[in-house]
Amino acid sequence: MNKDTLNTDVQSFINNNLGTDIVSFLFKKPIFDTISNKELAEQIESKKKCEKKLPTWFKTPQIYYPPKLNIEQTSSEATAQYKSTIPFGKSLLDLSGGFGVDSYFFSRKMDTVFYCEIDSYLAKIAAHNFKILGVQNIETITGDGIKFLNDSKQRFDWIFVDPSRRSAKKGKVFHLSDCIPNVIDRFELFFDKTDNIIIKSSPFLDITAAIKDLKNVKELHIVAVNNDVKELLWVLKKGYVGAIQAKTVNLGKSSSQTFDFLLDEETEASSSFHSPLNYLYEPNAAILKSGAFKTVGNRYCLKKVHKHTHLYTSMALVDFPGRRFLIKDCISYDKRANPFLKDTQANIATRNFPKTVSEIKKKHKIRDGGLTYLFFVTDINDKYLILNCEKVA
Repeated sequence: MNKDTLNTDVQSFINNNLGTDIVSFLFKKPIFDTISNKELAEQIESKKKCEKKLPTWFKTPQIYYPPKLNIEQTSSEATAQYKSTIPFGKSLLDLSGGFGVDSYFFSRKMDTVFYCEIDSYLAKIAAHNFKILGVQNIETITGDGIKFLNDSKQRFDWIFVDPSRRSAKKGKVFHLSDCIPNVIDRFELFFDKTDNIIIKSSPFLDITAAIKDLKNVKELHIVAVNNDVKELLWVLKKGYVGAIQAKTVNLGKSSSQTFDFLLDEETEASSSFHSPLNYLYEPNAAILKSGAFKTVGNRYCLKKVHKHTHLYTSMALVDFPGRRFLIKDCISYDKRANPFLKDTQANIATRNFPKTVSEIKKKHKIRDGGLTYLFFVTDINDKYLILNCEKVA
């Protein structure tokens, strides 16, 4: 960590060159005597990545940035803020703190946060930034979080673990048993030190398989940002054997959509079906990841378009945690649809349909964009349809 990059003139250079192609000065002679151009490029590149992802860090002077890979791997500010609403009590141990974003937001909720990070360089950066951000209740521990937990005689109100999803042998991994640390093998240790655990996992993790691997799951939080699922948060309670509460959230720029249900509720539910009516509903990505295909329709008194077409319809418009559309026309996907589709401009989506979006665009020469939304679907009679829609606020 080269603290000379925090000098006023260097910081001004970094801020004035955020939009500059770093290759243009990377191989030139050093701009500053005590700082390499590579170090400057790293600070510029990483700070640029924080502008939208971590605005608090981006706007705060004197923040030191790690390599861009660490920024890419860290939680966004939006997901970290949401995560901090889960725990309560006095103490939380973050076993693999990384850049420190989650620890920072946990510290605003808990009396004391213990931040562990095995990468000494990253831990030093996080400690510096905590100080710059005015945080006084985070204890920084450089070293293996599992070893620290083994050696500690303290019990914590919560343990948070975000296992690394990169393996030297397998590359990027998704199964919890392939991550580092392997949380599946550590439950005895964890529950010896706490009654409450939060595990962050990949959004691509299979929920059903994970439930079989984990113990005492009380809640599953599925967190999306702008309709893109970013992480799964597993809340484990020592000795818990009841129903699992699924909490879905889609964090938007100005508002958020939430939908909660019991996983058993979906297993026991059944759907009602109907051909497309006046309005069409598309659940947000967090709900789709949760698998609440029957529950969400029942909760809002909607009919499903087809068993495997996860779109819903109704005569009257209702509130819904997802996108809503007015169905202007319903067209059979056959030769009669060709004149309607040719050289048009529309937003294309397929649901339970034999052709991909790219194939449809290419075949019918459809241009992206505009106010028209075309859903290519299979209906309750196993017929292929085009739903010509207009978005409803």
